[in-house]
Amino acid sequence: MRNRALLLVNRQARQGEKSLPEAIRCLEESGFVLIQETTQKPQDLGEIILRYQQEVDLVIIGGGDGTLNAAVDALVETRLPLGILPLGTANDLARTLRIPNSIPEACKVIAKGEIARIDLGVVNGKHFFNVASLGLSVQITQKLTKKTKQRWGIFAYAVTALQVIWESRPFHAEIQINGQSIRVKTVQIAVGNGRYYGGGMAVVHNAMIDDQRLDLYSLEIRHWWQIIPILPTMRQGRHINWSGVRSLSGEEIEVYTRKPRPINTDGEITTYTPAHFRVLPKSLAVLVPVEDSNGAGWSSNHLTSDQ
Repeated sequence: MRNRALLLVNRQARQGEKSLPEAIRCLEESGFVLIQETTQKPQDLGEIILRYQQEVDLVIIGGGDGTLNAAVDALVETRLPLGILPLGTANDLARTLRIPNSIPEACKVIAKGEIARIDLGVVNGKHFFNVASLGLSVQITQKLTKKTKQRWGIFAYAVTALQVIWESRPFHAEIQINGQSIRVKTVQIAVGNGRYYGGGMAVVHNAMIDDQRLDLYSLEIRHWWQIIPILPTMRQGRHINWSGVRSLSGEEIEVYTRKPRPINTDGEITTYTPAHFRVLPKSLAVLVPVEDSNGAGWSSNHLTSDQ
């Protein structure tokens, strides 16, 4: 029985501090014996997980996508199942897995859900859940402050994007995929493993987190204002149908640039080009909602494209 849990909460997450007592109460009422650790430094999460790996049956993480990204390497190493409390700003992984934002409901998923195995992406040795990208998204990450997140919530991504779009400049890159070498002039290259990123945008319309592939798009526009009409279509992943947007998919992708460029993985800058991306099929166990009689909840059959 999986009742011994390591509970890790990022107090700097948007809802971390205020939601912690409710989460503890809900989990203990569900029968969990908790080892509680909080941190203001997500980079310490991996060390904490490794320290307690022999004492627990699963790891429960409260925070956003950046917090989860900080823990993913240790989760892969220990092979401990993951329970998610969506306490961040965007919560894109939780959205992909259909985990409710409500703390009691998310706790119910952890207590009574089922274990599913999901794919992970890896770039230059760093694992990621959602998307790894370079270009415009890195500028957004660099400008997106904690104060902006607290003030605007999930809309902080859109607000910040509008602030930096006009400053964006194309760069040259070479993409190697499926035996092809493609040279592009682009403002952004995004490589997705999951479905959602950046506060609810979809990588492509049919992306899934267990489809054993990576989905890439390259935003090849000449002028900053050309991105404005594309933005609304990114919510459903339909931007790939626009002129100036290249879409590719494969199990391994390499990206080269003239000079090293920073890469954003799940909202955190973690590596630089040249970049080698690959998918790791079914490499992490996660607690997800059980499919109910109406066909709601999480399963491979339900993580499909928006109709």
